Order: sequence, then structure tokens, then C-alpha cells
Amino acid sequence: MGFQSARVTKGRGAGGGAGGSGVPKTRRLHPAIAALQVERMGEPERSGGADGLLPLERQLHEAARRNDVGRMKELVARRVNVRARNHEGRVALHWAAGAGHEQAVRLLLDRAAAVDDEDAFGMNALLLSAWFGHLQILQILVSSGAKVQCENKDGLSLLHCAATKGHVPVLAFIIGDLKGVALDGTDKLGRTPFHRAAENGQLEALDFLVGSGCDQGVKDKEGNTALHLAASRGHAAVLQRLVNIGLGLEECNQDGLTALHIAVEGVHALCVRLLLRAGSSANALTQKKRSCLHYAALTGSTEMTRALIQAGACTNVVDHKQQTPLHIATEHAYQDIVEKLLIAGVNLNLRDKQGKTALAVAARSNHISLVDMIIKAERFYKREQAQRLTCEDSTDPAGKSVTFRLDHRPETRHLRSVLWQLASKYLRPHEWKQLADCWGFTEPQIHAIEQQWTGTKSYREHGHRMLLIWLHGVTTASENPCKGLFEGLMAIGRRELAESIRRKANAEPRTPRRCLAM
Repeated sequence: MGFQSARVTKGRGAGGGAGGSGVPKTRRLHPAIAALQVERMGEPERSGGADGLLPLERQLHEAARRNDVGRMKELVARRVNVRARNHEGRVALHWAAGAGHEQAVRLLLDRAAAVDDEDAFGMNALLLSAWFGHLQILQILVSSGAKVQCENKDGLSLLHCAATKGHVPVLAFIIGDLKGVALDGTDKLGRTPFHRAAENGQLEALDFLVGSGCDQGVKDKEGNTALHLAASRGHAAVLQRLVNIGLGLEECNQDGLTALHIAVEGVHALCVRLLLRAGSSANALTQKKRSCLHYAALTGSTEMTRALIQAGACTNVVDHKQQTPLHIATEHAYQDIVEKLLIAGVNLNLRDKQGKTALAVAARSNHISLVDMIIKAERFYKREQAQRLTCEDSTDPAGKSVTFRLDHRPETRHLRSVLWQLASKYLRPHEWKQLADCWGFTEPQIHAIEQQWTGTKSYREHGHRMLLIWLHGVTTASENPCKGLFEGLMAIGRRELAESIRRKANAEPRTPRRCLAM
């Protein structure tokens, strides 16, 4: 059982991806409760004497943990100190209360155990009984004079503990029978029991607190509502209930993040779809001008990217670094996300603060496959724009079966083999650039291709990549690749090579597109 103090914090390191996003992040495991896990209540302490207890005191702790009342009586009769503390400040009563052992608790209280003793983390027997859901133990402790307005060092009250673990009967007793326990009291993070129930996915406890009249719209110290906290942990059922209750979908925390930003960053697909169906804006911006699509690119989640694009997310939003989602996905070499964005349609001329387009980012990072994909997309967009200007039929890339990846289709296998032979055996060092210029490649595109360096023969690889990019364009446009290749070679003065390549291209009887038009 883990007592997690999940925080919606401002700073995240570079490895976290969000770069100071303010996205919920589980920070630590509460050591007081971690050492009192239910499944470990029956285990002896493996301290080897390093726990600060005398041997008989250690035996009393272990007996309380096991509910071995007989042994406890023997030890108490031998005047063993019932208030002896181990190295974490725990007394025997903590173990008995946390494990739910009624007889052991009563015996210790009868032998003058202090009912309000706290361990090093501020947890007393009453808080432990609420945390573990031991209602009868809690009632015994209250009857013995335990202070019901207690808090641990994180500011967690009885209601916080019970709500975190979803113990509705304990909540009902505390709210209905105990005086002075604030329903909307806050812990050190400014979170109420309602927050804690939402954060930990405790739907029944959340419903009970709502029925008890808690404040549903309250924010914690970092501006998070219960909706933010449920989204941060991926609790879809709780999130749906909060949406039904009417919590504001566009409420922002102090860093400007909505619940949708947080669900996307956490890659909680059910929560993202739920929030989008409920009407959350896919284009809301944080204080750093980041959209949900930026966070999808940061996490590398294709599923998040697809869902947001389908919901109408804008692909061309620039953040505080002037980066688009495509810049981010390219920088991290997330090929699937890059393709989703290219298919959706992006402005490839946008530059980040360093003056780099997405193509330049890919080339600088030596992401060869991404360089080629982006060039294919640039050429595709240019052709589509030309068709629109001339009133010819054009096709929305998002509405057709188009890909910018490497071509592995069987029907182009023979032609791709011919192109490889052309690049590796026949083209001279600068002729691939002449062909590229003939076919409308831009200087930045040629420069991006030739940034790959594998030695003095690099031009062969450069030429091959350029030819495959060109092939993608002509096949996507349903043009005759053999005719275009012949004309290109003729244009650079390689007539004999053009004839030779035409014969090679036509040599395969199963080639679907013959060069008869030449």
C-alpha cells in the first residue's frame, strides 16, 4: 500500500519532457505509511537491532503487529515500556492500530499507552486507523480520548486519510459523529478530502463527500481542481463524475494547464477522450503558450496526437520557444507523430527561436528518415497548392490514403531497384543535385539531404534519397515515373544513360507502369 503525495508541480527536468509544464507528477512515497503496509503487518521487523529498541521492546512491537495478546501480557508484566519508540518514532500502539487488532489496542490502552503518540511523520494511532479503514479501532481510540483534530506532518486529517483510501464507513462516522473535523480542511498542499478522493480514484468516497456538502470547486495551492487531480492519475470514472457534477473543463491551474493538458501529458487515453467528448478545448494554451498537441508531441504518444487532431487541434501553434508540435516531435525523432502532423497539414515554414524550420531541426539532428518525410510533405503541399490555384482537383492530405514514409510497396519494387542502381553506379557526384534542381527541389531541401555524411561516396546515398523522394511525388500524383526519369536524365545531358535506364525500367514484365509514353 503506498501513500503517495502526488503534486501538480511547476518544474520538471529535461528528462520529463514537459520542461516546467506544471503537470501532476508523483513525487514520493510517504515513508510513514510505506513501512506500515497491510501485507507487512505480520512480518517481524528486519532491523538487526538497528531500530533503537531493546530486545524485549522489539518483541512487544512484533507481538502488537501479530495481535499476540498473550505474549504482550507477558512482556507488560515484565515492565517492558509500552511507549518505547523505534528509529521512526513508532510505538506498539501504532502497529496494533494500523493492523486493526482490537485486543492488542485495548490491552495497550489499559497499560497506559499514550493514545496520541506520533511517529516521526506525525502519524498517530487514530490517523492510522482512518487510513487503513479500521472503524472499530478508530471508535475505541476516540472513546479513549484521542484528539480528533489531529494532523500528520503533511497536514492530513482523519478525513484526508479516509478519503484517500476510500473508506466510506469511516468518513460517515467522522462527519456524522465527531465534532470539530472540518469537511473542507486543507493539507499542506491546500488539498481537501474531496481533492484526495478524486486524486486517488475513490469514486464512492467522492460521492459521499459531495452528498455531505463539500466545496467541489475549491483549488489547491497550485490552482488545481479535483478535475486536474483525477486527470493526472487517469481516473476516468471519477473524471466522468466530476464532469457530470459540472466542474469547469477550462479551469486552469497556476501554470495555465487545463485538465485536458494534464491528461494528455499523462497519456491517459480514456480521460482524454472523455474530456474531448465533454467539450474540453483541444486548443487551450498554457502560460507558456503550449497546446495539448505540444504535450502529445513531448510524450511521444501517437494515440494522443491522433485524438487531438481528430478533435480539431491546430497543428501550427507556436509555444514560448516558437516551437510547433512538429518541431518538438522532430527534435525527439518521434516518427509516427511527425507523420500524423504532416498528414494533418502543417506550416513547414515556421521557425523556432533559433531560426530553424522543422526540416532544419531534423537535418541538424541527423534524423534522416524525418528529413525525407518532411521534404516529401513540402513537395506534396506545393503540388496541392498549385492544383488549387489552377482550379484543378486537389486532395486534402488528411482525407486520403497518403504516407510520407519509405515506400515498401511491391508494385514499386522494381523501379526502386533501378533508382538504386542509377544512384550508386551511374550518377556522377553532382548530377543528383542537377536532377533535383530539374525536378523543383529547393536549396534548403538539397542542403538537408546532403547533411548526411558517410564518406567521400556520400553523394550516392544523397542521390538515392533524392530519387526516392521524387518517386513518392510522382506516384502520389499518379504521374508516369519512367517518363519523368527519362526526361530528367535528358535534361542534364545524359541521353545514353536515359535510354539505358528506360530499358532497365521496362525490363520487368510485371512492372505495372510501362514507359511506353516515352
